[in-house]
Amino acid sequence: MSVTLQAVADGRVVARIQSGDPSLYGATLEQMRILESQQIDYEIIPGVSAAFAAAAVLKSELTVPEVSQTVIMTRAEGRVPMPEGEDLISLARHGSTLVIFLSVTRMFRIANQLQEAGYPADTPVAVAYRVGWPEELIIRGTLTDIAQKVRDAKITLQALIIVGKAVDPKLLDPNAGEKVAVSHLYSDEYTHLYRRAGQGAHADADRAELYTAGGYEVQPEAAASAPPDGND
Repeated sequence: MSVTLQAVADGRVVARIQSGDPSLYGATLEQMRILESQQIDYEIIPGVSAAFAAAAVLKSELTVPEVSQTVIMTRAEGRVPMPEGEDLISLARHGSTLVIFLSVTRMFRIANQLQEAGYPADTPVAVAYRVGWPEELIIRGTLTDIAQKVRDAKITLQALIIVGKAVDPKLLDPNAGEKVAVSHLYSDEYTHLYRRAGQGAHADADRAELYTAGGYEVQPEAAASAPPDGND
């Protein structure tokens, strides 16, 4: 930070670039505290976390209806201890999609701990090495074999681990025979702000009445013209 502070004192505009998103394991808090102590104005530009870059490469939705609606981002305990209640076994008992950072060197321990916490041995696991870079490598497996696969690939850093049924490649295969739940948003049996159940996937609903049912006081004209996400 001394270089940054000197550059600011010299009247320069400083851009500090780092990979991923600065809000996740970005060590940004200590940097911000220094800037705050010096009353230096700054702006944080969001990035793309390796978690979401990996999901894109895997062609996975991390929150699949009736499979997993929760994503836990964490790391395995190493030299730096975890806060009380945030050990991997405790978090894994939720059975949700797990995104594990900074922990690929502990794959055997992680696989054992997750099974101890209740994940079946055949739970899908994906390890994404340097995702988004030319040397990107994706290793798929289960809790039974993923650790050995990672060891065989000699991956020891810059890798992300995603655990859970949400990263099962079978979910993508329409011929795999897997029953996959779909979002209620497009279901003809689901009433929401812009469509009543039974009116068809593209039918218009009485939006003003639906707004009122939800406790909103909105004029019909305004309700009818409002975009679905409330943005321009």
